[in-house]
Amino acid sequence: MLLAVGVSTAIAFPFLALFLDTEVQAGPVRVTVFLVAAPLSSVVVSTLIGRLSDRRPMRRVLLVVVALAGCLGAALTAFVRDYFVLLGLTVTATAVAGALMPQVFAYAREVVQGSPKAAMTMSSLRTLFSIAWVAGPPLAAVLLETGGFRLVYGSASLMYALAALVAFAWLAPSPAERAGPAPAAPAGPDGPDEPPPARAAGPDAPRSVILLTVAAFALIQCAGNLGVQAMPLFISQDLGGSVGDAGFILGLCAALEIPLMLGFGALAARFPLRRLMLAGPACSLAYFAVAATAHATWQLAAGQLLLACSIAVVGGLGVTYVQDMLPRHPGRASTLFSNAFPIGAMLAGPVLGAAQHFGYRSAYAAGVALCAVALVLLLVSRPRRV
Repeated sequence: MLLAVGVSTAIAFPFLALFLDTEVQAGPVRVTVFLVAAPLSSVVVSTLIGRLSDRRPMRRVLLVVVALAGCLGAALTAFVRDYFVLLGLTVTATAVAGALMPQVFAYAREVVQGSPKAAMTMSSLRTLFSIAWVAGPPLAAVLLETGGFRLVYGSASLMYALAALVAFAWLAPSPAERAGPAPAAPAGPDGPDEPPPARAAGPDAPRSVILLTVAAFALIQCAGNLGVQAMPLFISQDLGGSVGDAGFILGLCAALEIPLMLGFGALAARFPLRRLMLAGPACSLAYFAVAATAHATWQLAAGQLLLACSIAVVGGLGVTYVQDMLPRHPGRASTLFSNAFPIGAMLAGPVLGAAQHFGYRSAYAAGVALCAVALVLLLVSRPRRV
């Protein structure tokens, strides 16, 4: 199911700006509005769905609904070319579909709750998403040359339909769904959606700790997006390389992160999760320091091992880390973690714009600062239970 969602995202998302420019004939201002509205609406809708999923034993139903929303949104996008209709689809159906990935993680957490293999399970699921992104963009290029954007978005719609079918036909009810509706509980410090004590798996971490942790993940993601977007220009303008060199380096990182995710997932069963999490921003900090001082493409290529380690830790173990902070709210925890990624991506835009004026090496220097702040935030936001 997660592989199907990953393929759908990987074949549609990388070519969104091209689609808006060539097919919709949207100008720079409208493209910018669209690219900001899409992640913002996804964050808002995913948060609402995450809260709903923790209040009602209906997670499998939600998985089917959000997958069908993605199917509808992609199918209509394959044919619609009116900008405002597409914008409306993006902030509704596509935004609902954005909740699919965190809800899959929340479902998996409920199934493996209390198991020492929880972190390994999450890392394995995240690995499937990475595999999809290794294969997705090249597949999208073939689809685009063969049938244009109708085939690209039509294929994305089919992937969402497959995800809905898997959720409906093969996923078993989660433990919460089998238990049935819980009796009403008195309002707690988090509001009326506080679950009854019988379902509690332990106390939640302080809200300040959760927010600082999510902020750290957003900063790491901001640095990561900044590095990816700046790399082709940095290599061609500063290091004397080619766009092909940039593609090779990016593909190398994606290939390295897959086995590393599985490796760190296995280590999480033997070492404290917090200790492993601190390695994420530390590896990112080291990578951006290497990139900011690099004078040859091979140095960037060698640094991909550090970046892949950071992605494997943050992307593979981060969701488990946040879920452990909110053991009674797996939907909300998974959504908080997932929302850090679009927020970080939005923050990267202005920094990249500044780098155009000061040189693309400065983008990697900014990445050093962002990762340093993220490391400090994780150090000071020490949860009680992880």
